[in-house]
Formats: sequence, structure tokens, C-alpha cells
Amino acid sequence: MDGQWVRPLGEQQLGDASYYGSEFNGRRMANGRRFDPRSTSVAHRTLPFGTKVLVTNLGNGRSATATVEDRGPFVRGRIIDLSPRLAEHLGMLMQGVAPVEVTPVELAEAPN
Repeated sequence: MDGQWVRPLGEQQLGDASYYGSEFNGRRMANGRRFDPRSTSVAHRTLPFGTKVLVTNLGNGRSATATVEDRGPFVRGRIIDLSPRLAEHLGMLMQGVAPVEVTPVELAEAPN
């Protein structure tokens, strides 16, 4: 796969999550689609587009399933950017950043 390392299915990653600000609404994501704040889209640095992940807020135990559709985040210590809908579901809108566990549950095929 072009030497790019991708986490195996089910391997957990721990770190901080943040969420997209309103300035990203309607902008093109790395997969070419436009960002919808009501979606279950997330940005991850390495997982293939279309991969389903389970994101768990370690502060309150809330979880949500999401789909990798963009690249990022590009802030040190952050491992995933969430749509505002997901951030609200996970109870992290007020603080903006929360410690999470990200587990791939359905790995998309990487394009050739």
C-alpha cells in the first residue's frame, strides 16, 4: 500500500479529539465532498477514506460511529477531528477538545 502505514482493524488509538468550526461548513474535504456539520464525518491522518470508526469520549464514556472522509487534524496531540453533530453527541461541544479512544470497526479498502 505505497508504504503508508495504516492501523489494523480494531487497533485502538488514544489522544485528543477536536471538532470542525463553522468556517468549514460547505468546504471541500480531502475526499472531494463538501463538509456537512450534521454528518458523521471525521478527519484522520492515515485511515483510508470510508473507514468506519468508533469514537469514545474517555471523560464521559459516550461513543459514536463515524466515517473517515477528510485528513487532519494538524494540531499536535490531536488524533481526530469530528463533525459538530458528533461532538455534540459525545458531549464535548463546550470544552472543544476531549480525550478519546478511536477504534476502526470497518476498514475501507485503500485505492490502488
